[in-house]
Amino acid sequence: MIVVALVVFYASRSLFQGLLLTLEHHIPRFLGALGAGSMGNSCVCRDDSGAEDNVDSQGRHTENSRAHIPEARSHPRDPVRPPRRGRGPHEPRRKKQNVDGLVLDTLAVIRTLVDNDQEPPYSMITLHEMAETDEGWLEVVQSLIRVIPLEDPLGPAVITLLLDECPLPTKDALQKLTEILNLSGAAACQDACHPAKHRNTTAVLGCLAEKLAGPASIGLLSPGILEYLLHSLNFQSHPTVMLFALIALEKFAQTSENKMTVSESCISDQLILLEKWTDNPDYLKRQVGFCAQWSLDNLFLKEGRQFTYEKVDLTNIRAMLNSNDVSEYLKISPHGLEARCDASSFESVRCTFCVDSGVWYYEVTVITSGVMQIGWATKDSKFLNHEGYGIGDDEYSCAYDGCRQLIWYNARSKPHSHPCWKEGDTIGFLLDLQEKQMIFYLNGNQLPAEKQVFSSAVSGFFAAASFMSYQQCEFNFGAKPFKYPPPMKFSTFNDHAFLTAEEKIILPRHRRLALLKLVSIRENCCTLCCDEVADTELRPCGHSDLCMECALQLETCPLCRQEIQTRVRQISHIS
Repeated sequence: MIVVALVVFYASRSLFQGLLLTLEHHIPRFLGALGAGSMGNSCVCRDDSGAEDNVDSQGRHTENSRAHIPEARSHPRDPVRPPRRGRGPHEPRRKKQNVDGLVLDTLAVIRTLVDNDQEPPYSMITLHEMAETDEGWLEVVQSLIRVIPLEDPLGPAVITLLLDECPLPTKDALQKLTEILNLSGAAACQDACHPAKHRNTTAVLGCLAEKLAGPASIGLLSPGILEYLLHSLNFQSHPTVMLFALIALEKFAQTSENKMTVSESCISDQLILLEKWTDNPDYLKRQVGFCAQWSLDNLFLKEGRQFTYEKVDLTNIRAMLNSNDVSEYLKISPHGLEARCDASSFESVRCTFCVDSGVWYYEVTVITSGVMQIGWATKDSKFLNHEGYGIGDDEYSCAYDGCRQLIWYNARSKPHSHPCWKEGDTIGFLLDLQEKQMIFYLNGNQLPAEKQVFSSAVSGFFAAASFMSYQQCEFNFGAKPFKYPPPMKFSTFNDHAFLTAEEKIILPRHRRLALLKLVSIRENCCTLCCDEVADTELRPCGHSDLCMECALQLETCPLCRQEIQTRVRQISHIS
């Protein structure tokens, strides 16, 4: 289920309801014009000031510190993050405690939180209360930088989670933080033998850049901080520091003025060098290479450089991740077989090929060992990235979670016997539509078959995956030999699928947006499909910007979220 990077429970927050309603109303209009897939929360670019759409975090615990695995859940997990339990009006403020201890306690317990019935850990509640003042917020931020260990894969996700849960900092608090950190190019070279501090600092900066609105983000990117992040991209830095410095620069660039500032620093020259790591056998360097290439294609363009999609060889690829059936912030490689999420939401994607009968198999190489839910889904699966719903969170999908060692179906989880996955592991996914079963493999070792999804769906399955923050993996749909093929006879997507040369192209976001601007849309067209006339009124709310075909697929109004009781076709609109 949509695990908030380390948090595995989600509770949608009223702070973002207005933004979500706006996204749901406008984004499908654009993607519908391009013939996008059925995934609702799709978008081709992030708004320049998009800083307040963080709704989740993600992560996982190390194997040595892994807590007892919970029993199978009988209650669905609520979307996006631990339900926040604030102080009641007559409840005394909790006694101030050692901040470092509270941060480490949160890191230790966060991976076990997979159920909405579980209250957020005491440490998280206390940290949130402390951060209600400028002084407390500064203490929490400094503690995150100081104590999160480098080797814990949950570290960056816990930073994202805690900062996202804390109140927005005031202008004075941001100014004070800048003075305390005192960042510069020289500071990036200090304590190079202790990279945890720099990794955590860059992770904090990236989270704040994503969280803050335009002017506040612009103010935070001071000359010293920009110099610090740019110097952190040098090869003398630890690869994980390079990675999170680059991600921070990406998030600062969500604001147009910051994007111009970063671009003028000639960052593209360094990214050209880092791009060579895209196929590095070191999985940490490979992440750096992936992000460098994505930034060069989508953000920090270099004059004279050919876009990757224009030169990648797709001759033998007949099935890939569907860039038209993906939630808005997922990064997909130009060859369509590798995906990464650096947003604070739970991003999902389906494959381009659908199967209705037979036995099918594909494999995934784990590049990061955090929270991902990978498996099978039909076109009816509801992937809501901001609300924390992904693969395995409805009755039409089932997913393998190797970080938390769980199988997800219908937003409920049960433990499996495989050890925690690690970088370089191969996960196998077998779908047997004859026997109505799914089998998951870890490096060739299989689990007992899963059959519950077939009570709701028997055909129309896609390979699919959902990603929490800072997660990445590579798919093999049969274009190259499998590492651990199952013993039974099976088919592969790549042997039976077909894509035209045009369908294989995954355009950079700015180019896709330019194409969207050329699309002519009638004024009275349906805001969802953009094809039919908007001739239907929803009652009792009265909104009427949909066609009847789209209206029949909805249970609530996409504008006001009121339940739809009747749908009335307006005769005056019928030509």
